[in-house]
Amino acid sequence: MIGRFFATIGRFVLDGLAGAGSIALFALNILSHLVRPPFYWREFLQSVLQIGWLSLPVVGLTAVFTGAALALQIYAGGARFSAESVVPSIVAIGMTRELGPVLGGLMVAARVASSIAAEIGTMKVTEQVDALVTLSTDPTKYLAVPRVLAAVVSVPFLVGIGDIIGIMGGWLVGTERLGFNSATYLKNTWAYLEFWDVGSGLVKGAVFGFVIAVMGCYYGMNSDRGAQGVGRATKTAVVAASVLILATNYLLTEVFFSS
Repeated sequence: MIGRFFATIGRFVLDGLAGAGSIALFALNILSHLVRPPFYWREFLQSVLQIGWLSLPVVGLTAVFTGAALALQIYAGGARFSAESVVPSIVAIGMTRELGPVLGGLMVAARVASSIAAEIGTMKVTEQVDALVTLSTDPTKYLAVPRVLAAVVSVPFLVGIGDIIGIMGGWLVGTERLGFNSATYLKNTWAYLEFWDVGSGLVKGAVFGFVIAVMGCYYGMNSDRGAQGVGRATKTAVVAASVLILATNYLLTEVFFSS
């Protein structure tokens, strides 16, 4: 029994390492294709529309309610120490450094990683991927590269717009609910917000976009046959992208702000 227990753990660890290595090789393959022609601009522009523009409503709604709730929480906590005046600066810093990119990335992962995995998985099941190979077209080049590049370009823009909307949500609650003067609130927001606060969030957004698209493409390309295989690939892509976003966020925060 003890031997079977450790054998099970060993198989689990080895399978995890093998999966991580396979994903890493897949990502490196995508990066190598980025610098080699041909490039499918039509697929890229369609992916920008799907990933960027159509994700804007859900990212905006998430940001405005997050900023509003953050303002209320900081005001309630700051009132214990007579530090209510820190609400504008903390909302701005919290949104731009952490909450904007992380929550935006998670919402995009839920929408985009699932969509990419389901689309490519369905193409594999219906043998459209095999048809691309028959036509001497690299499936990674045609399907994965445009989507990954579109995500890397689009997600930072979504993060930047989400930061603005989130800060405005905090401003709305601060002025209408908490009694802050509008000009003073905006002045304190601008005074304590530094360039790297915004820049670090945009860099995180680009990395998260890469993670989201790679997970969607990888699990779509490796989905099993049948409806259950596509559904399993879709679910796994979202879970893997979400976990990697949270882990990558910690690593990037450690690199950017550890000093």
